[in-house]
Amino acid sequence: MPKKKKNRYNWISDFVYGGIDGAVTTFAVVAGVEGASLSLPVILILGFANLFADGFSMAASKYLSDKTDQEQYAKIRRREKKHIEANSSHKDDELDRIITKYGFAGKDLEAAKKVFQSNPDALLDLIMRNEYNMTQENIDPKKGSIVTFLSFLAIGLIPLIAYVLNPLFQLDPSQTFVATCIATLGALFIVGAIKSRFTDRHWLISGAETAFIGGVAAIIAYIVGFLLKDIMA
Repeated sequence: MPKKKKNRYNWISDFVYGGIDGAVTTFAVVAGVEGASLSLPVILILGFANLFADGFSMAASKYLSDKTDQEQYAKIRRREKKHIEANSSHKDDELDRIITKYGFAGKDLEAAKKVFQSNPDALLDLIMRNEYNMTQENIDPKKGSIVTFLSFLAIGLIPLIAYVLNPLFQLDPSQTFVATCIATLGALFIVGAIKSRFTDRHWLISGAETAFIGGVAAIIAYIVGFLLKDIMA
């Protein structure tokens, strides 16, 4: 029997969601500091601290989540394999019940059963999907965490670029924040448009929705920063 081909890791989805989270959270930090009218060094310190700490946290969560999914799938699959090997009658009953759901009956049902009975891997996949609603996804915990972290840093850096370059170009503080808003919302729109590849939504709607969510998060952070500034005054 030929060796089952391993699913290829799909990095695009991890890049998209890591990038969205990086841009939104860093943009919110910048907006909150701007709302509180704090200085440029404070923006850079809090912005970069959030960028690296939150990026690492998200990458670690991604790794642990994917690894847990893989381990859970493997555990249940091993248990089902032992159960099938020890109880052939149960295997037949389970096959009848599952394949009947797909509309097979009579000779077609028997023919379909023979196909799965001759292919243990296909039989286990069928049972995992129908009995546990689980499939072997094309995930890789290590690669996924690395891509998520790098994406978080790359896209999350955008809200800080104008502030990093501020001493060089001597921009007015309001101009710096406006430039940051435009660049960040534009980046979120592009990432959101890319995200539409994984859904049935139009790229324009997906991009606008992602930019809108980032904008709302920034507005909330700005208002909170502004209110806390007055309270602490």
